[in-house]
This record gives sequence, C-alpha cells and structure tokens, in this order.
Amino acid sequence: MSAPGSAAAGALEVLAGRGQSLAVAESLTGGLVAGELTAVPGASRVVRGAVTAYATDVKRELLGVDGALLAARGAVDGEVARQMARGVRRVLGADWGIATTGVAGPDPQDGQPVGTVYVAVQGPDGQESVRRLALAGDRDRIRRDSVQAVLALLLSELTENARAQDTEQHGGNGCLQP
Repeated sequence: MSAPGSAAAGALEVLAGRGQSLAVAESLTGGLVAGELTAVPGASRVVRGAVTAYATDVKRELLGVDGALLAARGAVDGEVARQMARGVRRVLGADWGIATTGVAGPDPQDGQPVGTVYVAVQGPDGQESVRRLALAGDRDRIRRDSVQAVLALLLSELTENARAQDTEQHGGNGCLQP
C-alpha cells in the first residue's frame, strides 16, 4: 500500500493539481501498478483505469502495439513499452499513460534474461520517456521494483516538466529571451 510520501502519492498530487488524468498499461506487473496508485486516497480524481495486457495479442489488439514490432523483437522491448503507454492513453482517454513490460521469471522470455524490464511514460504534450531496467531478485521482488520504477519515472517526468514550464513562463535559466 502506498505511503503518503510515495512516488504514487506524489504523482497523483501533481496530476490532481493540474486537473490531469492517468491510465496504466501493465504486463509483468499484472495490476500491481494500478493497485499501488488506487491505494492512495483520492486516486479516483486522477486514475482513469488500467489494462493488464499480459498476453502479446492483447498488447497488439487492445493497446495498438505494432504487430511487426512484436513479431520481430518480442514483448520485452523499449518501443513496445512506449507504444503500450501511448495506447493506454488513447484507449482510456487519459492525459498521461504509463506502462510496464519485462521478464519477472523464473525463465527468460523473448531472448531476454530474467530481470529485464522496460517502463515507459507518455504525456499530453509529446513528453515520453522509456527506461530499461536490469533488476535482481526473485519474481516478487522484480515485480515490486518494476512498480516503483515506473511510478518514479512518472513523478520525474511530471516534476521535470513542471520545472521546464516554469522556466519558460518566468524566464529562468535556459530560456532564450529576445
């Protein structure tokens, strides 16, 4: 369950303050990201919903992940994670989308070793970020660490985006002025 100072609570607070919504696409985490988010009181103001796209055909047919990409690289891939985040935003009508895909074990998948995970975030103004993780531990640990990684990435994107907007609006460092 999320603590008040957690990445989930922090991200939801930022999103609520902006009046923005969030959708989640999960594979290896199987609903744990949505569970972490909805454990935060008031999450319903932000969270639109989640898709647990565990099967490859669900990634393709529901989330719109490119079938040729899945055939060529498998489901454990950074571009697959990016397309999952984009697809869940579209399907659930959210401002922000986040996604997890990877190998929790016990066996390798798609030529990727256990612990290989990709997390992705996509925002309303074209912001997107994908991270490759090489996690250690048992299946449970890899899944829990994946949840924390995608929520930390979301919070990072939200706060970096806010700093960039503030710089643009208030002429701070890095702003080109006439």
